[in-house]
Amino acid sequence: MKHVLLILFIGIFFGCRAHSLYPESGQPKPDNSVSIPLGGNTYITGGNAGANENQRTGRGAVTERGISGWTDPATVFSVYFRTSTAGELNLFLRYSSASESLISVESLGKQFEVKLEAGQNDTAYIGTVTVSVKDTGYIRVDLRGKAKNGESYAAADYMLVNGEAAGGKMHFVNDFSFYWGRRGPSVHLYYPLPGNEDIEWFYNEITVPEGGGPTGSYYMSNGFGEGYFGIQINREDERRVLFSVWSPFSTDNPKDIPEDMQVKLLDRGEATHTGEFGNEGSGGQSYLIYPWKTGQTYRFLTRVKPDGKGSTVYTSYFYGNDSKWMLVASWLRPKTDTYYRNAHSFLENFNPEKGYLSRKAFYHNQWARTVDGRWIELCQSGFSADETARKQARMDYRGGEENGRFFLQNCGFLSNCTVVGTLFSRAGTGKAPEIDFAGLPAGIMKIKP
Repeated sequence: MKHVLLILFIGIFFGCRAHSLYPESGQPKPDNSVSIPLGGNTYITGGNAGANENQRTGRGAVTERGISGWTDPATVFSVYFRTSTAGELNLFLRYSSASESLISVESLGKQFEVKLEAGQNDTAYIGTVTVSVKDTGYIRVDLRGKAKNGESYAAADYMLVNGEAAGGKMHFVNDFSFYWGRRGPSVHLYYPLPGNEDIEWFYNEITVPEGGGPTGSYYMSNGFGEGYFGIQINREDERRVLFSVWSPFSTDNPKDIPEDMQVKLLDRGEATHTGEFGNEGSGGQSYLIYPWKTGQTYRFLTRVKPDGKGSTVYTSYFYGNDSKWMLVASWLRPKTDTYYRNAHSFLENFNPEKGYLSRKAFYHNQWARTVDGRWIELCQSGFSADETARKQARMDYRGGEENGRFFLQNCGFLSNCTVVGTLFSRAGTGKAPEIDFAGLPAGIMKIKP
């Protein structure tokens, strides 16, 4: 009886709704539209938020082709694109469906119910919204299922937009990798080091604002010419302190590195996991599974020192929740003769399903220590970003200075971005870190680098 009533309800529901596929007289048509590929600009933000595009959950997925497997009315698909011009914006959806369905669409405070007829590569008119001057920037369009005659609401591959607000410059992920575009832009701070000094140690601090920190975030503190050191959120129940050193042999496959070019482990902390990494260059990787917390400041210390035999030793220490330094690891990089160079920090999202969530961190109290033991405070930084930002596939990134601290922010479809190449300054404290270098711990291999 319930099934009969449901079929009757759907039939009445569809029969009483105007058909948006064939616009009534005076309704906009999709002529001269801007085509926004859903595969690079859509996220699951409700009902199964952040769902992996490769996991068929029965609720829907975002793939390279767009929206598919859309069966759950609780699932919210959010499409993002950036406009620079105010005015009316007409919204259309290109879709395929084996049967009729009804969806709900919301954007800029307006809601529309759209009937989708059965068909392949059909285009339905959604509705028209008004983009005010203050609304220019990123626009969000939410899609929800309401009723369906078949197994799914539809598969959809493009959102089409036209009208006055689509006549100016627009930004979205198009002729760019959908994977990297959905991850969002990575942003960097570079700290100029004195050119006439050999720098042996670099010190930095990070504070992730309380309540922030979506999974897939890497807050990198101590970057150097041959690697990086910082904190990650890998899963809801797992956070890491990560320290990696690249091999001088260029490859994305660590198995290809010749023996004499491999990064060698010298020492590690008792709880440190070590191994190798690939896919972004290759080398030695070490990490702690560690419950660092948002709203708390963490300290990072890295030493880079030649061994006098044609190799260089890289050692990193982390100051954790128990207020003491711990050794993460010490690595020997062959065919390298250098002190600390290219001091930098960065912020990235490495989970493409979480690219719609904003992340921010403060980077503060940067100091460099020379080979003869003098501390030099670093009060300037330069802002940079990756290809996702430089090619303007995504424009949601920021950097700057707030209350004596540098900061980086990315993703979340922020509408105001910082110009790449901007220089920042912070007020110096004049108070060097108090570190007992002789008391820094060795690890389980009992080597004092």
